[in-house]
Amino acid sequence: MGRRGGEKRARKTRRQARKAPAPAPAAPAPVGPPSRHDALAAAALTLLLAAAYLPAFQAGFVWDDEVFTDAAAVREWSGLWRIWFSFSPRAIPNEGHYWPLVYSTFWLEHKLWGFAPFGYHAVNVLLHAVNTLLLWRLARRLRLPGAWLLAALFAVHPLHVESVAWAIERKDLLSALFYLAAFLAWLRHAEAPGAGRGHYLLALGLFVAGLLCKSIVVTLPLALALCHWWQHGRLRAGDLARLAPFAAVGAAIVLADTAYASSREPLALGWTLAERVLIASQALWFYAGKLLWPVGLIVIYPHWPVDASEPLAWGWPVALLALLAVLWLLRGRLGRGPLAGVLFFAVTLSPVLGFVDYGYMQFSFVADRYQYLAGIGLLAVASGAAAVAAGALALPWRRGAAVAGAVAIAVLAVLTFRQAELYRDEETFFSHIVAHNPAARGAQGNLGKALLDTGRPQEALDAFRAVLERVPDDTDVLANAGVALIRTGRPGQAETLLRRALALDPQHRIVLQNLAESLRKQGSFEEALAYYRAAIEVDAGNALAYAGMGDALLRLERHQEALRNFERALALDPGLDQVRSLRRSALAHLGREDDR
Repeated sequence: MGRRGGEKRARKTRRQARKAPAPAPAAPAPVGPPSRHDALAAAALTLLLAAAYLPAFQAGFVWDDEVFTDAAAVREWSGLWRIWFSFSPRAIPNEGHYWPLVYSTFWLEHKLWGFAPFGYHAVNVLLHAVNTLLLWRLARRLRLPGAWLLAALFAVHPLHVESVAWAIERKDLLSALFYLAAFLAWLRHAEAPGAGRGHYLLALGLFVAGLLCKSIVVTLPLALALCHWWQHGRLRAGDLARLAPFAAVGAAIVLADTAYASSREPLALGWTLAERVLIASQALWFYAGKLLWPVGLIVIYPHWPVDASEPLAWGWPVALLALLAVLWLLRGRLGRGPLAGVLFFAVTLSPVLGFVDYGYMQFSFVADRYQYLAGIGLLAVASGAAAVAAGALALPWRRGAAVAGAVAIAVLAVLTFRQAELYRDEETFFSHIVAHNPAARGAQGNLGKALLDTGRPQEALDAFRAVLERVPDDTDVLANAGVALIRTGRPGQAETLLRRALALDPQHRIVLQNLAESLRKQGSFEEALAYYRAAIEVDAGNALAYAGMGDALLRLERHQEALRNFERALALDPGLDQVRSLRRSALAHLGREDDR
């Protein structure tokens, strides 16, 4: 009886042990001054990152980089005031958000090295390195297992190339820097809430700075609450009260920015709530899949079909809810970490999951750059699980696991290197998009423009025609196709396309300019003059229109008028060497010598 009773008690003890909750994570611990080992680990992260991003240092400006390269507020010394205090579209014409800190950095860099791409890309790589080191410090402070592995994965993951190698995406890097710094400041405050008021205000200030770089960091208060729950298993009223100012400030700034964006680009994409649920749930699985298997990365992913009446489509949200339910039920055995990591991932992505319309949804439902911060949640779960599993192995197997980890990091670094090469120039950039997503909105047209700019008008024309087969009334593409036809010696065909474009947009500067060019090349000088004048009415700084008008007047033997237009063209653009030759011809007909 005693023996059976002892066995029964032993089985009961084992059952209780299996049911016992996993130990709570240790409270944040102060991280002391860096040791020699820390310095070597930080240096390894930095060198690894720099090697992976070597092609980024040779990258040019692509696509939306023109938002800051064309902005008068970035180019002019007085522009800094307008970046912060002018809400007119003229300050930064193609920027739909109020993110002044980002454009202040562009303004400063322009004063240092103009628009040389190297400087902008070097700063982006530097910011990514700083973010990597901040993440490593944050992971150590939270006592996450595999903290260095997490930082290494973050440093070289190819999903981050879009944020690092694309100059305009400075907004991702700078907002993340303030986000991570605010998180660290909050943890210092959390150690002693009463005595840590300075760190509380510092965290709040850094949070505001992050919002002035990109609104996606508005989810920081939820992330801080999630971190507290992960550490303590509960959230008290006092914890929420301390986060309330963060939530209020974040909501105010984002609502103001949303109103500003809506005034610049009103959007009503028309998705129903059910369709938005399907978009959001599939997007989360898409992002997770790319994070775990980062192949086939492109800047513009195809839209996937959204049909709320299709029963199988609801498998995405059902699978997501099932995963959350399983992690909740297993939190006693696995700990709260896996659930916290998945929730952090979803919460941080929530602003761009499609519940609220935003401009890029017109191109795609997803973008790699959106999970620059969000991916940390899943990477932390993966690196933590790998570190715990490796730590439980015998020494020889542990060394094998370390080698496997090094190989995985090396493979990611190689993928990042290759992905960064795509940002070399616009032809490479858009060719890659078109090759993987031929229907990408605007990519084929932009590829044609890049080919046109590099002196390959026939190839450009082929690209423009591919777009016009799908969208025959795209004014910009019609205008550029007209330019390509003029440059390939077909001004009559160009005139036909350009008149179509003019009927769609009578004030289109490029259309007016090139319609005049096509008429001039056909010898219709008087009609060409009318369109040159119309182009100048739309854009008084159009040097090429003045030059073309001068040439038409010269051919009509109106030499004095031609001379005035040539001089106006050279005043606007002194680099027009061909106009100097035409000016000398006009002077010769007037019996005057060139005085320049």
